Amino acid sequence: MITGRLVYRHRLWVRITHWVNVFCMTGLLMSGLQIFNAHPALYWGNVSNFDNTLIAIDGFAAWATLPGRQWLAMGRRWHFFFAWLFVVNGLAYMLLAVLGGHLRKHLLPSRKDLQRIGYSIREHLRLRFPKGAEARRYNVLQKLTYLVVLALLCPLIVLAGLAMSPQLDAGYPWLLWLFSGRQSARTIHFACAFLLLAFVALHLLMVVVSGLCNNIRSMITGWYDIGEEHG
Repeated sequence: MITGRLVYRHRLWVRITHWVNVFCMTGLLMSGLQIFNAHPALYWGNVSNFDNTLIAIDGFAAWATLPGRQWLAMGRRWHFFFAWLFVVNGLAYMLLAVLGGHLRKHLLPSRKDLQRIGYSIREHLRLRFPKGAEARRYNVLQKLTYLVVLALLCPLIVLAGLAMSPQLDAGYPWLLWLFSGRQSARTIHFACAFLLLAFVALHLLMVVVSGLCNNIRSMITGWYDIGEEHG
């Protein structure tokens, strides 16, 4: 549906799940950093001691943590709350995306899309973004990035988080086998969190350089100004 230069680009449920994700990921990151501060080191396998670390740091600043730099029990409660909300929101998004055709129509790249990867990369490096008809849909880089996040990073970070629970490990021992140990799961969970953070940072950069007001408005109202097509 098009009105003038405006196209209804984001459905209501897409916008709602997007902003719920913003809320969840902010809470998950900050509470996760607070939990990490209780033992600021990463390992591989099942054993955790400071003589065999992959990474060891002094911890993260208090301003970056919730509910405080040293409050492990409450930090875990916050983290679990945001985690389950994140999972429920993600499942709702995927269900609606599949049933409503959003996944097939808007996220899965076509053969023509894949043939334009090189062109799309060059245009992004030049900070030139689609206008006109091309701006009515996600470009191939957006589609591929969203698919990696939805189909790989999000399921992996959730599974790794579950594998850190002794109670779940007792009932589902394959979780520990899958990640080669609880400490490996913790390391993978942490790595996925920072890959998601990198995705968010890149996403925000693209939002700013491609038109901050236009992008924010479209994610609030659904309407996106596609501008004028290049001549």
